[in-house]
Amino acid sequence: MHAFKQIAAVTLMNIKSVPQRLGASSVIVIGIAGVVGVLVGILAMVGGLSQMMTGTGRADRAIVVSAGASFETLSNITREATQTILDGAGIKLGIDGKPLASAEALAIVRLPLKRGGNSGNVSLRGVSGAGLAVRPEIKLVEGRLFGAAVREVIVGRTLQRQFRDLDLGKQILVRGAEWTVVGVFESHADSHEAEMLTGAETLQSAFERNTFQSVAVLLESADSFALFKAALISNPALSVDVMREADYYRQQSQAFSRLLSIVAYLIGGIMAVGAVFGALNAMYSAVSTRTVEIATLRVLGFGASAVIVSVFAESLLLAILGGAAGGFVAWLLFNGHAVSTNGGGLTQLSVPLAVDLNLVAFGVLWACIIGLVGAAFPAIRAARAPLASALRGI
Repeated sequence: MHAFKQIAAVTLMNIKSVPQRLGASSVIVIGIAGVVGVLVGILAMVGGLSQMMTGTGRADRAIVVSAGASFETLSNITREATQTILDGAGIKLGIDGKPLASAEALAIVRLPLKRGGNSGNVSLRGVSGAGLAVRPEIKLVEGRLFGAAVREVIVGRTLQRQFRDLDLGKQILVRGAEWTVVGVFESHADSHEAEMLTGAETLQSAFERNTFQSVAVLLESADSFALFKAALISNPALSVDVMREADYYRQQSQAFSRLLSIVAYLIGGIMAVGAVFGALNAMYSAVSTRTVEIATLRVLGFGASAVIVSVFAESLLLAILGGAAGGFVAWLLFNGHAVSTNGGGLTQLSVPLAVDLNLVAFGVLWACIIGLVGAAFPAIRAARAPLASALRGI
């Protein structure tokens, strides 16, 4: 109990003297705030991308691409193969008795961005007649659907926010021809909302193609996936990969999310090293200004553990303040906003940023580690300094 009282007394005295060393203390707080702010900001993008991609899929929806194709843009499925897929077991039937499936063509086009003079990649997806029935989450909020065999598109709301000339009635230039925007749709801010939709046959005609890139099917239930996949994989006439839609889009985001995570921890780590040195300098300065005081306490019977804990406590307090400040700034600047980036399949994605309490707590934990590492050597020096020289302020 006596040791705990000593630790509490020295720690309280140490913390009370922090305002007297405001300059050195600010170095720790500002340095750690910068580290946490950057780390939380990039990790918010990783989380937003994963959330957007996983939100695109449904458990009772599957996507079929050609074997070995990592992206739809690399896939090619013939018309004969498409018909075989549509006859697969487990596909839900519409009120007309036809399978709820959409053979889809996909092309990447360049459109001018709203900000700056640059252009970005946009997915132009051609869907079949049942395309919107397969994806009931797509809701037309302005205008009308595209017509058959005419160069008309409907655009996602997310896409419309990023690119110019996508308002209702506007015309865009695709492969030297004008296409008219006739509708705007929303889709729960998933990846499809960053696309343009048109008829599959129209797209194939415009791009002189005769194959599809994928087939999206709505299953009778989530449990029907195994039956559907087995029917296609066991067919020797087909060479395709079959995935639940959620798994497919999760796979698309994994590589980019992994890259962002590496960047986040690499940049955060480099900045953390700088913050550790800043904390070291600040805590060494704090210890050096209190050399006589610490030596006097040791002469009066205060143990080395009390001195060590007091130094760690001061550094930890400043680290928590810096971490909280960095998390707050990240929330203020990033939460609810979106960043535009090239994503899976070479398309431009608007990634939502979400800074939640868990992310801020992780940032504060990161800050505490920096603070503890930065305080280690100054704490040991304070406890081991020779009393004779320390009392003389040397």
